[in-house]
Order: sequence, then C-alpha cells, then structure tokens
Amino acid sequence: QVQLVESGGGLVQAGGSLRLSCAFSGRTFSSYAMGWFRQAPGKEREFVAAINWSGGVTYYTDSVKGRFTISRDNAKNTVNLQMNSLKPEDTADYYCAARPGGYSGNYYRYEHWGQGTQVTVSS
Repeated sequence: QVQLVESGGGLVQAGGSLRLSCAFSGRTFSSYAMGWFRQAPGKEREFVAAINWSGGVTYYTDSVKGRFTISRDNAKNTVNLQMNSLKPEDTADYYCAARPGGYSGNYYRYEHWGQGTQVTVSS
C-alpha cells in the first residue's frame, strides 16, 4: 500500500525558510496527485498546496501564494514544499497526502496520508 513519510519540519524565525519533503512508496508515484495540508492546534486541517501527476499544474491556498512552492520529482518519488517568508500563522503540523487521479484542495478526497511534520515559526 501507499506509504508517505514527511521530513524537513522544524523551528524557524519569521521571515525564514523551510523545505518539507515527502517520500512516496508502494505504488506508481506518477499515478497520484499530491497535496500538502496543515493543522494548527485547535483548528481544522486546511489545504496548503497541490500538484498534479506530472508537476505541470499546481494549486495553492491564497494565504501562501507567492511564498510557498510545491514541486515533485517522479524519478525520486518525492514531493516538496518550499516555504519562504514564513509567518507565525504558518505554524502547524504539515501533512503530505496522495490521491489517484486529479489534484484536489479537499482533504476528504485524499486516500493516503503521512504522519505529519511540525513547523513552528517564531515572531
């Protein structure tokens, strides 16, 4: 079955950068759209970014446009989230998710989830 393992979280000052990575295994990576979601304490899980199977189409929530970049490497079975100009409100647990077929901004459309990686942005 599909397994997803995130890495790259940590503590960073406001204005700094982090790069999250997600390693995919168990199926043909290029058959899956990938997404990043986040969940802050006491809040619902929210969509951050998604990418289609080829990497040619990306989709972002408005609050991260221009700051975050999602990308994928189908040869290495990885999806990345480059996060620049981080703000304290970006603090959350970040989750990688996969779904066969087209990308989506809705978390319930994703079948497979990683365990999450924590991102903390200090002011």
